[in-house]
Amino acid sequence: MKKRQFFTSGWDFSSQEQELKGKFQMMNVAILLSSVGLVFGIAGNIVNHLYSYIPLEGFLLFVNLLLFVTLRKYKEAFPVISIIETTQFTFLFLVLIYVSEPSQLKHIWIFTYPIILLYFQNEKNAIYWVAFMVFMLILAPLQTFIPVAYSLFQVSYLSVVLIIISIIIYLYQQKMEEAKRVILEQQEMMKQTVAELTKKDQMLSVQSKQAVMGEMISMIAHQWRQPLSTVTLSISDLQLKKLLGQEVEESLLESKLQEISDTVVYLSETIDDFQTYFAPNKEIHQTTITEVVQKAINFTKPRVDGTPVEVEFEGDFHEPIETYTNELIQVILNILNNAIDELLLLEKEDGKVKISVKDLGEYYLLNIADNANGIPPSQIERIFEPYYSTKGKNGTGLGLYMSQMIIEKQFNSKIELTSSALGTIFHIRVPKKLS
Repeated sequence: MKKRQFFTSGWDFSSQEQELKGKFQMMNVAILLSSVGLVFGIAGNIVNHLYSYIPLEGFLLFVNLLLFVTLRKYKEAFPVISIIETTQFTFLFLVLIYVSEPSQLKHIWIFTYPIILLYFQNEKNAIYWVAFMVFMLILAPLQTFIPVAYSLFQVSYLSVVLIIISIIIYLYQQKMEEAKRVILEQQEMMKQTVAELTKKDQMLSVQSKQAVMGEMISMIAHQWRQPLSTVTLSISDLQLKKLLGQEVEESLLESKLQEISDTVVYLSETIDDFQTYFAPNKEIHQTTITEVVQKAINFTKPRVDGTPVEVEFEGDFHEPIETYTNELIQVILNILNNAIDELLLLEKEDGKVKISVKDLGEYYLLNIADNANGIPPSQIERIFEPYYSTKGKNGTGLGLYMSQMIIEKQFNSKIELTSSALGTIFHIRVPKKLS
């Protein structure tokens, strides 16, 4: 049996049974402490030659052992055991009044009685037990069967104090119950809030993917237009020669067919790249930082071809990393697209996005820098907020937000930026191995 389960009699309790768990714990504590008290009493009576009390104390000790074992075999026996234990304590406290002297101060144990009732009995039953105890206390000096050393005033005083302590304990219990209800309500509200935030994050992730998908489709259209035009021109050239009755040389035919074949292979590889990127499964893959960055750059080529914007990559790292490839590409691509958008908007003749990588041991530091006009300080504070965009209607405001969420939550890392009038640099820590 685990140590943490000793005072719960070895039973496991669900979140709805926490009150019962507390009762089990208090019952075990009460049994053990009362057993220690009985053993101490037996030892003291032996020393003082008061052998008449030993059989009773021995019997009560045996009852405690029986209750202790029963709790560990029958969980549903707790209500019966609580009545037995309450009866035992009631009997013991009354015996203290009926057979002891006031000078021995043994009556002070009675004031622990309301605490026992707090854990062993419900509110209604506790009132009956307190009423019975008070009645038996008042009856003590009035009955003629057993000589009692306490006067009517003394037992009346004890009864008043017992009632006051019982009321205090009752009010304390009510406050504790109220606090417990508030805590449970707050826990439920927190669960709902977490569920809502999780749902919101999922929606934002989907929206971000859809936004990227729209850009990707545009890229595919750009990327395919030129190769398809090449294929069309090659076929048209061959058809034209045939219509004009010109003989098509074997070498020319093979050259055109090889050109068409190479173009088809290129288009097929492009489809594979995009298909891999949009794969719904999220698994850790082994790759290199160079390969990931290069794939992201390849996606942006159709956008920058024929423009003054240049994307430059410095670094050639072959050490394998274990990472979420598609998510990392998405982060890099979001930042690249933002930089390209800004440079195209500014119509800079020397627009440049420079990507560099530094090996810092357990992770790579990926820097993506542009030479646009930078981000104003007022916007930097909000740049990672969801739905906040500097592009107006042309932006979703999700790209950088999702990039930060991916890096922080999935990579357990950081994404930061520095900006000035000379441009903006994003700093991304990419762990070499994700657990």
